[in-house]
Parts: sequence; structure tokens; C-alpha cells
Amino acid sequence: MSEAQFQTFLTGGLGLLVALMTLVAWHLWRMREDARAGRLSALEGVGHEMRINLHRMVSELSQVAGNPAVGPDVLLPIRHPQLDGVNSALINANRNGLAVVGVTYQELEARKLSLRAQLAQGNAPGAVLDDAMDAAINGVAALYFWEVHKGALPAEIGRVRSWDVRDWMKAHGFKSEAFPGMHLRDEVVERLRMYGLALTPKPLTHTAWEYYNMHYDRHADVHGPLGRRREKKAEEAEEAEDDAEPATEEAKPKRSLFGFGRKPAAEEEAPEEFEAEEEIESVEPDEILAASEYEDAPEVDDDDGLGLGPDAIGDETKPPN
Repeated sequence: MSEAQFQTFLTGGLGLLVALMTLVAWHLWRMREDARAGRLSALEGVGHEMRINLHRMVSELSQVAGNPAVGPDVLLPIRHPQLDGVNSALINANRNGLAVVGVTYQELEARKLSLRAQLAQGNAPGAVLDDAMDAAINGVAALYFWEVHKGALPAEIGRVRSWDVRDWMKAHGFKSEAFPGMHLRDEVVERLRMYGLALTPKPLTHTAWEYYNMHYDRHADVHGPLGRRREKKAEEAEEAEDDAEPATEEAKPKRSLFGFGRKPAAEEEAPEEFEAEEEIESVEPDEILAASEYEDAPEVDDDDGLGLGPDAIGDETKPPN
């Protein structure tokens, strides 16, 4: 084999190997996608199966409530092969949600068997029918958690608008008047709220009359009709306080923007009087006595003190006759 043939063989072999590896990878990818699609379809089938069973049970309970004389044949047994297949298969799914669905089926089956026995005996359904309706409401709530939130816990979901829950029930055919004397959608919303789901808006806890009576005191409202019936003493005390406030505000000196305002005249004259009093108080007692002696001494004329009086003029100085 020449070198050119060897290079051709090597190149062709590597090309075939690459094509084979690509084909194997594509087949593996297709198998993975098919398994993923089958898993999603199986999980959706669980919700679809549960929804059909709930619709049938709601219809049966409404018939029993409308005509209590019906026989037990109206209530058909519940079957869930889709859920059993998912539980038996190794499918990566939320097992907590599947457990909730399974427990809900057990409750529905138990309530339906009790109601069948009650009807078979010819007794009035009564409380047994109410328990079956309550189980159906729990089933709708569990179906909402499974289909919308993939079986998540209420604490992991967050806030949900109650009207979104109502729209979901409306889209899936759960009528509000399915049970006589009961609003099915409102009951499901309250059941979800009881399970811990944060639904908005929150329900009203007081009527309008209770709320405004709790927060509004008609006797304390000055502008209200009952607020005008106040005692005169309270009015006089309030007026005195109102008059005292402007007086205190006027007594305060006016200051400028930065707090350095001109002082009033009374404050400016006060320091001078205070200084004069300090000067008087600072004079010693000896000086005060000396000043009093000087005041008691006889007055002496300035000319007499200097010897310039009329008697001191001699003959020489007299003018000639």
C-alpha cells in the first residue's frame, strides 16, 4: 500500500467514525427527548385524570343533593391508572405532589363508599353528603396545586391573586353553582387560604358599619353633630390656652434668619444701670467719709484764698484822690 492510499484510507476511516459518532449522539439525544416528553405527558396525564374524576364526582354529588332518593348506582368507583403508572415508573417528578394526589384519591374513595352505603340503606345522605362535598373541594384545591404550581408547597409559591384561581376553575369547567346552596369557587379559594397559600386581596374581617364604628368616635369629632355638645368648662380652658400661646410668642424676641437679631430696648438699657450700680458699690467707705467732710467745710472765695481781697490792697495801689 502506497503512502497516498494509506492517507486516503485513514481520511475515509476518520470520516466514517465521525459520522457514526454523530449518529449515535443524535439517537441518544432523541431518546432523551422522548423520555422527557413521556415524563411530562405522564405528569400531565395525572392532572387530567384527576380532573376527570373530580368532574364526575361533582356531577354525582349534585345529583344526590338534588334527588336524595337516588340509588347507590349513581356513584361509580374511582380509578387512577395514570397515577399508579407514574408511581411505579422511575420518573423524576415531585414525589411530594404525587403523594398529595394519592391521599386525595383515598379521601374521595372513602367518602364515596360511605355515601354509597348510606344510599344503599335508604337513609338520607345528610352529613355524609356534606363530607363528600368537602372532599371534592379538597380535591379541586389539590388539583390546583398540582397543575398550576407543579405540586409545590404553599410556602414555596408566594402571593397569588384569588381571581387567578377563579379564572383557572372557570377555564377547567368547575361551575360555581355545582353544589346547591354553596359557591364552589369561593369555597375552593377559602380552602387554599386555609392550607397556607397567600391569596390577595385578603378577606374583609369587618363590615363597613363595624369598621367605621371601631375607628370613628362621634363624640370626639369636633365637627360632628355630637361633638358640638361639649361642656363650657372645656371650651373655656381651650380658649385660655389659645390666648396664652400668642402672648408667649410675642414675648419672645424676634431673631433674624441666622439667630442674630437686634435686642429689644429694655435689654440694651439694662446694662448701663447695672454698670452705674457697680460703680457705686465699688466706692470704698473711707472715700465716702472724706467726701462728706469736704462738703461740710466752709466755702472760701477764690480771691480770699489767694490774698487778693479788698483788704489786701495797699495804699500804694490805691488810685490818687
